[in-house]
Amino acid sequence: MHMMEGGGLQLSALLLGLFILLCVLVLDHFLPLLVNLRLAPRGSFGWPLLGETLRFLSPHASFSLGSFLEDHCSRYGKVFKSHLFLTPAIVSCDQELNNFILQNEEKLFQCSYPRPIHGILGKSSMIVVVGDTHKKLRNLALSLVATTKSRACYLNDIERITLQIMSSWKDQKMILFCEEARKFTFSVIVKQVLGLSQDEPETAEILEDFLTFMKGLISFPLYIPGTSYAKAVKARARISFTVKAIIEKRKKNGEDSSKNNASNGDFLDVLLSVSNLSEDEKVSFLLDSLLGGYETTSLLISMAVYFLAQSPSALEQLKSEHQTIRANKKDEYLNSDDYKKMEFTQNVINETLRCGNIVKFVHRKALKDVRFKEYLIPSGWKVLPVFTAIHLDSTLHGDPQEFNPWRWEGHNQTTSKKFTPFGGGPRLCPGSELAKVEVAFFLHYMVLNFRWKLQGEDIPMAFPYVEFPRGLPIEIEPISSD
Repeated sequence: MHMMEGGGLQLSALLLGLFILLCVLVLDHFLPLLVNLRLAPRGSFGWPLLGETLRFLSPHASFSLGSFLEDHCSRYGKVFKSHLFLTPAIVSCDQELNNFILQNEEKLFQCSYPRPIHGILGKSSMIVVVGDTHKKLRNLALSLVATTKSRACYLNDIERITLQIMSSWKDQKMILFCEEARKFTFSVIVKQVLGLSQDEPETAEILEDFLTFMKGLISFPLYIPGTSYAKAVKARARISFTVKAIIEKRKKNGEDSSKNNASNGDFLDVLLSVSNLSEDEKVSFLLDSLLGGYETTSLLISMAVYFLAQSPSALEQLKSEHQTIRANKKDEYLNSDDYKKMEFTQNVINETLRCGNIVKFVHRKALKDVRFKEYLIPSGWKVLPVFTAIHLDSTLHGDPQEFNPWRWEGHNQTTSKKFTPFGGGPRLCPGSELAKVEVAFFLHYMVLNFRWKLQGEDIPMAFPYVEFPRGLPIEIEPISSD
C-alpha cells in the first residue's frame, strides 16, 4: 500500500514537473509576444484570420484617405496596429516613420508582398525579389534609364506616337481618355523595351494579354479556373512565351547585326549583353519594364487631364508655357532642352502625383524588433507605410485637397520626405523620370491642339489599385490653327 502511494506521489510530482515545464515553455514563447503587443502601437485586430483587410481595401476616392484610415488615425493616432493580409501589421501614416522605413530597406525592413503577388508577377520580378538580386536588377534598370534618356530617338518616338494617337481623335467628339492614354504608353514602352512598333502582331498579342494580366493583378487571389487571378497567371505565361520568342529571334539575328554594326538600341539589346542574369530573370525584367512603363504612366496622364479640366487657371498657364516653347523653336521636334523649359509642367505633374496618389502604400516587414520613438514594431510583423496620408496631411501641405501646382514653385520638393509618389530609399522607382518625360510631351500637344471637359461623373478610385471606373470620358474640341 505504501509502495503504491509512493509511486503515486512520484507520478504526481513528475506530472507537476511536466506541467511547470510546459508553463515555462508557453510563457517563454508567448510572453515576448504579449510584451510586444503591449509596447506596439494601439489599434485593433478585427475578425479572426481576415482581420481588418476588407475594410482597409474598401474603395475610396484616391484623393482622400478613405474611411478606414480616417477612422483609425482619429482613434489610435498616425501609427497603429492591425491585422492585414493574414498577418499582424503596423500601419504608418506618419512622415518620419515612413521615411525611416524606406531608408532602412534590407537593414531593419524588407519588401514583403503577399504570396499571391509573387504567383502573378513571377519569383524573379524586381518588385518582389530582395537582397543582392534586387540590387543587381535595380542597377541594370538605372543604367538602362540613363541610356534611354540620352537617346534622341526615344524623344522622337514619344512625339511620333503622341501625334499618331491624337490624329485618331480627328472626327471624334468624345473619347474614353484612359483607353487612349494606355494606347500611348503601351506603344512607347513596347518600342523602348522590345523594339516593336504598334502595327506588329506581337504588339497586339502582348497588349491583349497585358489587359488580362492587369485585371488579375488587382483581383482576389483565388486560383480557380475562370477567375481573374487564374486568367492573369495564364496571361503572364503567354506574355513570357511571346517575349522568349522575341529574345530567340533577336539572338538569331545578333550575328548579322554585329557584322553590320546595327543595333536596335532598346532594352532588349542591352539585356542580351548581360551575362549575370538567368533567362527567367531577363524575361521578368522585361515584363517589369513593360508593367512599370504602361499602367502607372497612363494613369498619371489621365489624372493630369482630369485635374486640369477642373483648374482653368492651371490649364491656362500650362498652355502659355507650351506656346512659348513652340514659338521659340527653330525645328519641329521637341528635344531635351525643350523639356528642361517645362517648369510649370513639372509643377502640374508633381501636384497630380500628390493629389492622385497612384501608389497608396507599399508592403514591408520588420526583420527584427524595431523601436521608433515610443513604439515597438515586433519582428516579423508586416509594416505598411501609407504615402497617401503624407500627401494629404494638412500640417505638411496647405489646403491638401486643393489641386494647386503653384505650391511647387521656387523649391525642389521632388525628393522631399513629404512627397514620395515613387517610393524612396533603395526601392525608389528607377523609371520615374522617363514617366515624367512622356507625360510632359503628351501634355505639350494636348494643350496646344485640344480643349476638353469632363463628361459626367468619374473620379479616380483606389481599390486600392487606382483607376477611373468609367474610363474617364471627355468631350474634345480641336483648337483652330487660325
